[in-house]
Amino acid sequence: MVLEYIIITLYTISLVLILLYAIAQLNLLINYLKAQKKKENAPMLDLSDINKVPYVTIQLPVYNELYVMERLLNNIALLEYPREKLEIQVLDDSTDESVESTAIQIEELQKTGLDIQHIRRENRQGFKAGALKEGLKTAKGEFIAIFDADFLPKKNWLLETVPYFKDPKIGVVQTRWGHINRNYSTLTKIQAFALDAHFTLEQVGRNSQGHFINFNGTAGIWRKECIYDAGNWEGDTLTEDLDLSYRAQLKNWKFKYLENVVTPAELPVVISAARSQQFRWNKGGAENFQKMLKRIITSPNISFKTKLHGTLHLLNSSMFTCIFLVAVLSIPMLYIKNEYAHLKIYFLVMSFFIVSTFIFFICYWFMYKRTYGGGFWNFIKYIGAFFAFFSIAMGFSLHNTIAVLEGHLGKKSEFVRTPKFNIKSLKDSWKNNKYIRKRPSLHVIIEGLLALYFAFGMYSAFTVGDQGGDFGLFPFHLMLFVGFGYVFFKSIFSKA
Repeated sequence: MVLEYIIITLYTISLVLILLYAIAQLNLLINYLKAQKKKENAPMLDLSDINKVPYVTIQLPVYNELYVMERLLNNIALLEYPREKLEIQVLDDSTDESVESTAIQIEELQKTGLDIQHIRRENRQGFKAGALKEGLKTAKGEFIAIFDADFLPKKNWLLETVPYFKDPKIGVVQTRWGHINRNYSTLTKIQAFALDAHFTLEQVGRNSQGHFINFNGTAGIWRKECIYDAGNWEGDTLTEDLDLSYRAQLKNWKFKYLENVVTPAELPVVISAARSQQFRWNKGGAENFQKMLKRIITSPNISFKTKLHGTLHLLNSSMFTCIFLVAVLSIPMLYIKNEYAHLKIYFLVMSFFIVSTFIFFICYWFMYKRTYGGGFWNFIKYIGAFFAFFSIAMGFSLHNTIAVLEGHLGKKSEFVRTPKFNIKSLKDSWKNNKYIRKRPSLHVIIEGLLALYFAFGMYSAFTVGDQGGDFGLFPFHLMLFVGFGYVFFKSIFSKA
């Protein structure tokens, strides 16, 4: 009976933590809806007096981006801003043939009068954070805009963001990510679904109430003074953007999130790329929790509610550990439920925790409606999208749990970039992309075994108990079977 009580305890704690996270999301939804009622007039940049126009440096940190460099540089060259007040730094840590083609293109752009520099380092120390820090040493701009290689800001992007710095307390302006290949595949739709939730519900919900948000690593612009005041870029975590964001806000710098300024970008179209991105984000989140928690709790400058939301924000990725525990323990719990009659009241109480799923369902509906619109048919589509998202998110839970545990335990690993593809439509192919990881990891085999494990969970629904089965967890096990099966088969067969 000792083992059973250990399982029950872990299962209960995980469910409680998931419910607390769901309640925090519900609070963000309420904040989001309140924010929608407030109308703000966007400030304008006065271009009539060039002396009053602030100098801007655009930093483009790149590493082996053979497929998207030409597109990136051509797009950046189209940005509307006074040329005499604009500098572009291509922070190129590449080690492949893209170095030469990039250099040639930069030379051509320089002939047009564009102030664009090709900055190379002898090593990748600090990875992206190190490149940004190196470029900052010579940056002329009062403000530093940053774009990853797959981002395509619109022509008026600087004109829409720079004016907000008229408020001297603002250290960062972050824009919402768009997705140029949202409908390419089930995988891209699921990624877009998750990112849309972050860039609507979470960013607006926190920012509108003055809680901490994060610069998202790209499609945002920093006040250079803010970067230095916060301690500059540091490469000791895999999410240097989250790290610097919290250090800046602990220094009382304000962040401005612009939901209505959309910066299009490309989503990973092959699962190995999505896996590497998910691993980096989730491990980095755990690393930042370890690095920042004490500073947040002990800070005298922020409210209790901001401390609470900040802590939960840094624990976002750790929720995958709770999800994974609930998933794995749910099958033993099914047998415990039907073996020990005296625990009947406990299981009745536990059934209440399904409310977490309903909270997520409601929160994400408002996000989905923001993107696709309301109405009956869109709601029907949303139901399918929601369950597809939850199934595949749970299918990633082992992978992300390993990342989270490594982050909390302090295991260091290399910054693995996400391969870019230059994919916009189904006609475009990724099959010959040289950067795709060819061999699936051992984790993939375990994910395949977990798919079989949850198939057994579905079978168990028909066999446990004396009343012809227990189907309460059947939908949960079905989603887990689909999620782990999807991740396993895509990881095995979606290779170049």
